[in-house]
Amino acid sequence: MPTSSTPAADPGPRDAPPPALEIAGWRARLIGDLERRGRYPTWVLLAALAGMFATTFPITILTVSLGTIAQEFRTSETTIAWVISAPMLLSAVALPLLGKLGDLHGHRRIFLLGFCGATAVAVLTAFAWSPLSLIALRTLASVMGAATQPTSMALIFSVYEPEERVKAMGWWSMTGAAAPALGLILGGPLVDWLGWRIVFVLQAVLSALALALAAAVLRETPKQRVRFDLLGGASLALAVAGFMFVLGRVRELGLASPWVLAGALTSVLGTIGFVAIERRAREPLLPLEFFSRRNFTAPILSNGFMAAAYMGAFVIAPFVLLRIFGFSISVAAAIMLLRTLTLTVSSPAGGTLGTRIGERGAAVVGSAVMTVSLCLMAWSVYDGTLFGVCVALILQGMGHGLALPSLTSSISNSVPRRDLGMASAASRLTSQAGAAMGITLLTLVYGGSDTGEALGQAFLAGALLSALSLAAALGMRPEPIRGNG
Repeated sequence: MPTSSTPAADPGPRDAPPPALEIAGWRARLIGDLERRGRYPTWVLLAALAGMFATTFPITILTVSLGTIAQEFRTSETTIAWVISAPMLLSAVALPLLGKLGDLHGHRRIFLLGFCGATAVAVLTAFAWSPLSLIALRTLASVMGAATQPTSMALIFSVYEPEERVKAMGWWSMTGAAAPALGLILGGPLVDWLGWRIVFVLQAVLSALALALAAAVLRETPKQRVRFDLLGGASLALAVAGFMFVLGRVRELGLASPWVLAGALTSVLGTIGFVAIERRAREPLLPLEFFSRRNFTAPILSNGFMAAAYMGAFVIAPFVLLRIFGFSISVAAAIMLLRTLTLTVSSPAGGTLGTRIGERGAAVVGSAVMTVSLCLMAWSVYDGTLFGVCVALILQGMGHGLALPSLTSSISNSVPRRDLGMASAASRLTSQAGAAMGITLLTLVYGGSDTGEALGQAFLAGALLSALSLAAALGMRPEPIRGNG
């Protein structure tokens, strides 16, 4: 992993880094020793990756265990599916608020508080006594765990030079891809042997170990002495909640549903209110001036469309293997690992590529590979060619892995140090919303028709989303990475 021992310098008096916060006792000696050896940024990265792994690996195991959980609680799979969708919805709402809280009160504090709460709730979830309790506990854990996403990115960015951040994001992307895959491979047999509750026991154990490491090595970031933009936060929460609700329910309820229309109206009004409030706020939650910066807006858009294409194709691809080629679930899962393993391997390479040809170049290459892969996938489905499907899955993982580190790094490098938490939250929120949009769109195009034509059209829709990601990446400013601001 890349190392750097000097925090990035930001131009201008507003962005000048404050003096380091003092640390007493054994932690000061440990951190001082790591800094003298030039290893401190690496250990910060390891602590963040350990936390990310502990909070993300259960999702795939839960997804494949929904039927078993529904049977135990004697409820429908539709009801128990809220174990997945409710945490996704509410954690997306919480992301911007938690990112800003880290900027205001210190990212280490918010990271540890969120991580500690998620660990404790994971233990309680192992003893869930009803569908409602399971959904509620999972949602609470996800909202608390969401605090670790923008804060850990901000902690990483605070100790890496701007030109080194893209490499760090390569390892970040690799862990994000590997955790669910390893969770499924290693956790699947445990679930078959001991039941689904063991997932949360294992999560609590891993989280406790990661929490101990984070508490030891993470150093607090400077805090802002400003008031929290409560009205801006509330309006943004309404906008995000309405949008995510529509994406999550439109397939089941239909576009004409009063609930869907109400969610859309809530999102529109929340967005209008947010823009109006932020224009007048002395200390806005998310300064609107950021959107005038090409290397903030362009990668944000590219990231959202990339996530839409990637996750939409991820949900549709198993239907091809199961219903067009007639494979069993086990064989289909093994073939799908081609994509995940390629993403895992290519993410560090994407970080290296970004340092060599620039963030714009790496983002363009990755999104172009993704677009080609989805076109190949559509043709292979139409033609019934398994080899083409396998190559397309490999290229999908490669494209995402090459582009994501540079997109994430570009966003962070375009804002002042004081706003790293909010910028990281905006990046994660856009990715999560894009993923939900892609799943909804490709599923609607697919329409449940088990024909090569319908599935091929769904992948062509994914290719269109990826082409939009490519267009946005081309809009990034083609210049070397410099300091923040």
